Amino acid sequence: MPRPDRIQPNRTAMPALQGFAPVARPDARVLILGSMPGAASLQAHRYYAHPQNRFWPIMGELVGAGPALPYEQRCRQLSAAGVAVWDVLARCEREGSLDSAIRDDTAQANDFRTFFARHPAIGTVLFNGAKAESSFRRLVLPQLQMLPLRYLRLPSTSPANASQRQGDKLAAWREGLGAAGIAVCE
Repeated sequence: MPRPDRIQPNRTAMPALQGFAPVARPDARVLILGSMPGAASLQAHRYYAHPQNRFWPIMGELVGAGPALPYEQRCRQLSAAGVAVWDVLARCEREGSLDSAIRDDTAQANDFRTFFARHPAIGTVLFNGAKAESSFRRLVLPQLQMLPLRYLRLPSTSPANASQRQGDKLAAWREGLGAAGIAVCE
């Protein structure tokens, strides 16, 4: 019988998740990073697909890429505005959709060296929430020390971030995109 101090905790298997390719043109100037698509997005194979996520309504207000447009047109509108969208994580294990449920020991970052080499005009990275920022700083930034990028965390557009008023989120995103040189609608 194994000694109690040598018994390994029983880790239940969680779903292994795979992220999406970036939405980006070579001339993108800003990269918006989430952590990992949620369950609704993974099922729909689309970024920010949960109907209560505020990402597309905010992008509609700011760059004309609103939820009334078909998904492909929204992505084209974002790209035309100079905005790229991706996630920090290429894969991870997580139960459900919450960032707090991501098992950090299973998190694997996307290939940002190649991404930034293919998108040299990007000067600003905007994080869609705290988990995206902390994952990027932990898994990616140590390999990118030489890149002259500006980083800014914005309020998460997730429905789980209900503590902040929608108007405040919109204002923060307007300021962040504007500071990054993206022409935003007033």
